[in-house]
Amino acid sequence: MAMDETTIDRLNATATAFPRHEQTFPTLTGHEIERMRRFGEPRSYGDGEALFETGKPGPGMFVVLSGHVSITQRDGLGRVTPIIDQGPGQFLAEIGQLSGRAALVDGHAEGPVETLLLPPERLRALLVAEADLGERIMRALILRRVSLIQGGAGGPVLIGSASVGNMAPLQNFLARNGQPHHVLDPETDKDAADLVARYSPTRAELPLVVCPNGTVLRNPSETALAMALGMIGNSAHDKLYDVAVVGSGPAGLATAVYAASEGLSVAVFDSRAFGGQAGASARIENYLGFPTGISGQALAGRAFNQAQKFGAEMLIPVSIKSLDCSKASGAFTLATGCGHTLRAKSVVVASGARYRRPAIDNLESYEGRGVWYWASPIEAKLCAQQDVVLVGGGNSAGQAAVYLAAHARRVNMMIRGGGLGASMSRYLIERIEATPNIELMFNTEVTGLEGAETLERVRWRSRLAPDEFIMDIRNLFLFVGADPATGWLEGCGVQVDRGGFVMTGVQNGDGAPAVPLLETTVPGVFAVGDVRSGSVKRVGGAIGEGAQVVAALHGYLADDGSPSL
Repeated sequence: MAMDETTIDRLNATATAFPRHEQTFPTLTGHEIERMRRFGEPRSYGDGEALFETGKPGPGMFVVLSGHVSITQRDGLGRVTPIIDQGPGQFLAEIGQLSGRAALVDGHAEGPVETLLLPPERLRALLVAEADLGERIMRALILRRVSLIQGGAGGPVLIGSASVGNMAPLQNFLARNGQPHHVLDPETDKDAADLVARYSPTRAELPLVVCPNGTVLRNPSETALAMALGMIGNSAHDKLYDVAVVGSGPAGLATAVYAASEGLSVAVFDSRAFGGQAGASARIENYLGFPTGISGQALAGRAFNQAQKFGAEMLIPVSIKSLDCSKASGAFTLATGCGHTLRAKSVVVASGARYRRPAIDNLESYEGRGVWYWASPIEAKLCAQQDVVLVGGGNSAGQAAVYLAAHARRVNMMIRGGGLGASMSRYLIERIEATPNIELMFNTEVTGLEGAETLERVRWRSRLAPDEFIMDIRNLFLFVGADPATGWLEGCGVQVDRGGFVMTGVQNGDGAPAVPLLETTVPGVFAVGDVRSGSVKRVGGAIGEGAQVVAALHGYLADDGSPSL
């Protein structure tokens, strides 16, 4: 039967919006649907009835047996953007439904609809049990999230100029966590200007964030925004986990993937976003298997999705404030920044390190307003065709300098020492030396910052002379190392070295390890990655330790023999 012009136009528009349409929205065969029936349950919906709604926890993945479902995306300003209609043989979900997170789109029945619903735990079981089918579904779930992010239509709306309040940090937070969002400037967008006039915020209350359900937040913290978007659930507080992984950098993610894939119940915590410091790397070129390099965000995103596929619960952003090792309740108890407690039979410390802040007056007042500890596309856009200063001489600093050089007019790279050979990989040194708009400034340091509400000038000097100089700089990038994030371990008996890094594999007097290599001085508490004393501080090393610790976890849990509580 010939298609009418409306149908042809619709198909053409869909193909343009989704270049990998066949992979993003595959149609299942009758045989494949039959294989899926044992994982689902039938659900019926009447005309106009909602299968799922933006901002509310998603029930899982729907397979459409008959009828059609309209998928739309909406934001807090009431703007509704059609995405696609799905019919018989197609399935409705994106990657967030592996863990039952809040839906990012609306789905409404167009006429009577019959479906097969696979709740998150049954969806994960399907992905593992049906490898070929699971691969197609997993690829589609990931591509759908990517399309939602790139579409820039739905999700929370951030209203304000680029320099106000926490605008850049909030954008970075949402981007690092794979959350669709968009930004409107009230100076150029009438709807945004009307909203600002309606709420009359002071400058300190900008940006306004309008959530999809209409809630308006005034310059919120990252945690407040996460709670408003349903990124943080409450179900984890009632469970006893085999292992709690604190930190979701490469080491923590590797632990989660290998432990969950081997049947352990895993909870992963991170105070900000998955990927840790590695997730902010513009390009990692010396990681095995990626000869053309891969961004830290892409590598971490794949691991994050992989961990969810095997059932690890990703509790992000949730900070851990303290660890109780007394096991008074029969398990370790972790206190969260939200005021809750969670229990686990074992703990893996993968909390990495926190960005070091050099001793510069008024530094904190410019953080997020011209002072940055990472270099993402958001910061790169802010410094387009400007001169910037980047402080640091390690690999992270080198990667950031090369990345920023493609956007900034000039990158003034200040290094306290007299060279780079002792602290940076050779391939990065060669690339920096070959980049004409990177200026190496050895034996230099920043001495002060100036500006009204945002950074405007940087004072600096040579460490070989007393004279001080001033540069007109609006963006300063600091890559001066990091300190171990181990404050939450105080009082629980975990031994650290003089630098604060966690000691593992403490030896007996005869030199033989008293405990497994990655176990701390508290039985059942392990440490991996950058936070561990003696680790190699490389992505590959961290991932290796995350895989290696799982064998030790099995050994401890088998010996412990503690019953499920």
